[in-house]
Formats: sequence, structure tokens, C-alpha cells
Amino acid sequence: MKLYRVEDKYCCTGQEFYELQRRLDAVLRVDGNGDGGEGYCVDSLYFDDFADTCLADVSEGNDNRRKYRIRIYNHVPDIIKLEVKEKRNSKILKRGRCITVKELEKLVNGECIEDLATTDDPAFLFNMAIRTQGLRPKVIVAYERKAYIYPPGNVRITFDRNIRASRETEAFGIQGISYDFLEGQDYILEIKYDEFLPQFIPQLMETGCLRQVSYSKYRICRERYGGF
Repeated sequence: MKLYRVEDKYCCTGQEFYELQRRLDAVLRVDGNGDGGEGYCVDSLYFDDFADTCLADVSEGNDNRRKYRIRIYNHVPDIIKLEVKEKRNSKILKRGRCITVKELEKLVNGECIEDLATTDDPAFLFNMAIRTQGLRPKVIVAYERKAYIYPPGNVRITFDRNIRASRETEAFGIQGISYDFLEGQDYILEIKYDEFLPQFIPQLMETGCLRQVSYSKYRICRERYGGF
């Protein structure tokens, strides 16, 4: 069964982050992927078609859209996740599966990989977009993330910082990529949950200054290079 989730995004300052971190550390569990509770690095390779449909959809605020990406963590391809993120009526559905280094190389080169011939398989959606829309890698987006989880409601709270971009897409998963840091970026806070958000969470996150935003790391990083 497809489960669409809510994703609320906010900008917060470093001072607000440290205050919220202090509160969350007292009541929520830090995501186990982090390094000693300090967080981890996310590297995402984003794809788009010849017409840059994904970029146009997010720039224009279209409520029904998809993003295609591949993710690794802490700059090493020990775990490689293929993801298709779909937005429908302000809610998010993410389809994901792990792939091999060889499959990563094929997708980076615009080649299809083996799939399950079902729309529940992100590889099938990637392959369809490669064949019919010319899907190709466009930009690498990297950042540090600290995440908290609360199982009731499947709540996940993340803080992202040091967002940076690279056009060295052919080197994704290889050490030594050169990145351009984005200027003037605050922390990006995301609160994600299923059908309900436990009442204490909004109370815990209240600072009086958080600004809810419509924020796309993909769009910001593409714009860093003039949309190319």
C-alpha cells in the first residue's frame, strides 16, 4: 500500500538549532546512522530530463511532481540508494531500493538497469524516464544531517547544514569531488510524519521565530550554476 507522508520545512538559525537540539536530545532518539550522535553526510545525485521538467516543476511550485536521485552516505558507496520522490497534493511518497556500484555506473552513463516491471520499483521508473525523456544526471547535492526519530506516527525530524553543490556527476561515489558551498544558507529543518503528528512535537519545536518555507535543495543547487 502506498503511504504518502507530510513534510513540513522550516529555516532556522544556528542559535535556534542548538536550542532545538538540546530539547530533542532529551526526549527523542537520534537516528542510528549518525556518527556517535553527531550526524552524517548525505550525497545525492539528482537526475532530470532534456527539458529539465523536474527543475521547472519545483521552480513553478507544481503540486504534482517527481524527483529522481541516487544517494550515498559519508561520501562512500557502501550503501547506494535509488529513490524516486513523488509529490501529490502536498504529500510525499518515496520509493527506494539499494543498487550496486555497477548499476550506479550504468545509470550515470544513461543506461537502464534490471527492474521489476512495476511502478512500485524505482528502477522501473528510472528506466522509463531514461528511455522516454532522456533522463540524465544533473548535479550533486551534499550536506550534513542530524536526524531524530519518534516511532509513533513515524516521525522523523532532520536538520541539514553546509549545503553544497558539484557538477562532477561522473565522479559520484568517488573521493575528491570539488564542491561549491552555497552562501547565506541557514539550517533547514524538516518535520516528516504519516497521518498524525503527536501533539507534543509542535510544542517542543516552538521558538516563535521558525519560518516555514518551500525549499528545494535540488533547485537551489541547480540555480548555483545558472540552471545548467
